[in-house]
Amino acid sequence: MTMPPSSTPPPHHPYGGPVPPPQPPGAFGAPQGYPSQGHPPQGLPSQYPGPGVPGPGAGAWGPPPVGPPKKKLSAGAIVAIVLGSLVLVGGLGYAAKAGLDGVTGSFPEATHRLVVPETLLAGRYTLVSDLSDTQGKEIEDTPDLTVKDARAAVGQYGGKGGATLVLSGMYGRIKNGEATRASILRGAATEKDSTLVVRPRDFTPAGYGVTVRCQVTTSKGGLGTTTLPMCAWGDDSTAAAVALVTPETATTDPKDIDLAELAETTVKIRAEVRKPLG
Repeated sequence: MTMPPSSTPPPHHPYGGPVPPPQPPGAFGAPQGYPSQGHPPQGLPSQYPGPGVPGPGAGAWGPPPVGPPKKKLSAGAIVAIVLGSLVLVGGLGYAAKAGLDGVTGSFPEATHRLVVPETLLAGRYTLVSDLSDTQGKEIEDTPDLTVKDARAAVGQYGGKGGATLVLSGMYGRIKNGEATRASILRGAATEKDSTLVVRPRDFTPAGYGVTVRCQVTTSKGGLGTTTLPMCAWGDDSTAAAVALVTPETATTDPKDIDLAELAETTVKIRAEVRKPLG
């Protein structure tokens, strides 16, 4: 008697070829019997690689990436935000609009000027651009009944780790230094897309005999919301603001910013850039 074959031959395709053997379920649960021909299942996005091609995650096709990659603020973006928010002319111009308190009477004699040095704080910050003749021109041309003979001093500095420091100020004959200091911060806080989050506070760092006022605003831009801390001073001859932003502090909760530290940095910078006339 003839024994039956030990195995059943594979069925034939109607056109003569053997039917492919069943395949185990794929990474996306394809039914058994799906032919492994290096093409993604119907409807699968075309960006997925074929079998055997390394994907972004586990599985033959790899799962889709979770969310877009996080973007870090570039130095150029930080500079744009700082200069866009810290427009000193907005603060100085506000003094003329908000009232004329203390305008009557004589103006003090100018005794000091501001300079824009190549470095600040023992080389920690290096001058990137002296903007005194560009942004500064707007400051000089803006009418302000509380200031006479105004000259601008504006500098953009770069520091370690992508830090950006902006000094924006003026010198001349200032009727009320404290009022001008307040106006500078008020003007920055009312800039377009800026929001005052930490209200102005006065600091008098030990050893300098100078009071500076500091605040924190947030500024909205194309890359999101950036935290912008700044301090300002004002006296009979000079008034300026210092803003310091790093990639870390740019995304820090405004309430976590150490304004006392920035105030000390500001008075140190004041001592370096404020020079006697003559």
